[in-house]
Amino acid sequence: MSGKIKSNIMTQTHENSSSITHDKEIYTCPMHPEVRREQPGSCPKCGMALEKVVATAAKIRTEYVCPMHPEIIRNEPGSCPKCGMALEPRDVGDVSEEEENHELIDMSRRFWVSTALSIPVFVMAMAHDLKPELTSGFLTIHRLQWLEFALATPVVIWGGWPFFQRGWASVINRSLNMFTLITLGIGVAWIYSVLATFQPRIFPLLMRDENGAVAVYFEAAAVITTLVLLGQVLELRARSRTGEAIKSLLGLAPKTARLHNANGSETDIPLEQVNPGDILRVRPGEKIPVDGVVIEGSSSVDESMVTGEPIPVEKFVDAPLIGATINGTGSLLMRAERVGSDTLLSQIIRMVSEAQRSRAPIQKLADVVAGYFVPAVVLTAIITFSVWWLWGPEPGLAHAVVNAVAVLIIACPCALGLATPISIMVGSGRGAAAGILIKNAEALEVMEKVDTLVLDKTGTLTEGKPKLITVETVNGFDKEDILCFAASLERASEHPLAAAIVKGAEEQGLTLMPAINFQSLTGQGVTGKVNNQNIALGNAKLMAESGMATDLLTDSMETLRKQGQTVMLIAIDGKAAGLLGVADPIKKTTLKALAELHKEGIKVVMLTGDNHTTAEFVAKSLGIEQVYAEVLPEQKSDIVKKLQAEGRIVAMAGDGINDAPALAAAHIGIAWAQAPMSPWKAQALPW
Repeated sequence: MSGKIKSNIMTQTHENSSSITHDKEIYTCPMHPEVRREQPGSCPKCGMALEKVVATAAKIRTEYVCPMHPEIIRNEPGSCPKCGMALEPRDVGDVSEEEENHELIDMSRRFWVSTALSIPVFVMAMAHDLKPELTSGFLTIHRLQWLEFALATPVVIWGGWPFFQRGWASVINRSLNMFTLITLGIGVAWIYSVLATFQPRIFPLLMRDENGAVAVYFEAAAVITTLVLLGQVLELRARSRTGEAIKSLLGLAPKTARLHNANGSETDIPLEQVNPGDILRVRPGEKIPVDGVVIEGSSSVDESMVTGEPIPVEKFVDAPLIGATINGTGSLLMRAERVGSDTLLSQIIRMVSEAQRSRAPIQKLADVVAGYFVPAVVLTAIITFSVWWLWGPEPGLAHAVVNAVAVLIIACPCALGLATPISIMVGSGRGAAAGILIKNAEALEVMEKVDTLVLDKTGTLTEGKPKLITVETVNGFDKEDILCFAASLERASEHPLAAAIVKGAEEQGLTLMPAINFQSLTGQGVTGKVNNQNIALGNAKLMAESGMATDLLTDSMETLRKQGQTVMLIAIDGKAAGLLGVADPIKKTTLKALAELHKEGIKVVMLTGDNHTTAEFVAKSLGIEQVYAEVLPEQKSDIVKKLQAEGRIVAMAGDGINDAPALAAAHIGIAWAQAPMSPWKAQALPW
């Protein structure tokens, strides 16, 4: 289940409404560090003066890694020895949220300056080729070439300098890549053009025009440099956008924790100062500071950011707690077990940071191809030079140089080496901007091949939140009355079905009344007194044990159950009054999404742990033909494997812990968010 927990932890962002004091000064005893106070004074145990705690956490050594070659790891920033790209912090948390992306700023500056200079060079070159008469008079061909030289030189030398650095690094490290070819192409084109401009007489007569000028390639060198800079800006911007989205995960964790001291006092301390074994207080509405276990108290904890399930989880003594989840109405004492980089949230952040640098198989293929293509181009240029020098017309050396240069210029840039990483990174960045977090670049490649989509029902096809759908009455009772009585009684309950009834009553503008003698009967329902009338709300078992006849409601109960509704019967003063139907409504966007999937020829399969009646009703409503109901988590994964055995490429979408085995078994796992305000809509996860 850890994979699903890790995937879903990124699906929701919750805001904590609790008031936690930040930046307080903490004083502790040098002999008894467990003694902490917010004011200076003396230690109650030994009488020594308390000393101020300096809020500094041990700095974990930051490691830097190449975004294109993850095996390159260094202890300080710099450039990759293989490709020359700037190294990035291995963990996204190592960089402050305010820190600027200096490489992106630098590349953007070089791109815009190069664009401004390359456009006139390109226009002048095309004008000369298409309408030579434009270069007569004052703007002669020689002056035109000098002007192109003046404009193109800053582009090649300054704008393309990072490429020359990377190209040189690839040579001395014997790791030829696309930058090797780019460096050769633009470098040779520029050097050749400079010689042709200032020393045209060294070229054969056949290469000179009537004015004695030799054709130059300044526009090719400048435009190629600018286009490669554009690719680098797009790539860096996509990585930066994805990184910013991932950094929002850091905001999930609280900044402080409330330490429960041995003498019963409590003090707020920075989260970095929490150690395993510390006893922490979690007040109502606060976030759980770190991973740990409950040692005192009970409450319900909203773990939807981890599990995807909207129903809060009841927590008692010895129950596990996950950092950054939100405590409900109870107060808890917990023992910290995993802190700092060991917490689940930190592990997820690290995992996402590493996944951001992952590479699709086609990218690895591009590197392999580039590794062979670069030396092949160089070898071809050498052979071309040799053939023209030995067997070409006179002057042989000049013809040899010109044709060898032509080979190098034509081969630059390497489209495969440029287009593939840019398309992968732009796809990932656009996904992040749209709220789709792609865990691994391989997902982009595999997702295109998916022909079968397996869907969980609750929270994926449906809203995942119970909603009041039906209110029916018998024996002359009024609908508003029984709904008001039911909601007034259920207001004292924390059950999700109770919340649906209360919300339904509030939406109808009903005024709820106080309830007394409230009693919850496990597995049956609730009873109590509202407006001096005895109310019983629950299932048929509760009514039968209370001696209340429900024959008039039997047919309605069966009909509503076939429609996937959970039915609760209500009795007032010992007499059956009606029923309430609660269901998980289908999302408004589900039908349209399924229609689009069917247009793409994708087979849709629904898996759910719900009963057959509910599952069949939902499937029929949505036009889903293949349904598996009442399946256990391990059975879901078996069904996915069965589909894979049939030769299908399977994607699994779900939002609950019970979906984790199936998500792990599928080629692509898609974890859906529950919170409508969440920046994350879905994640494509290649397990």
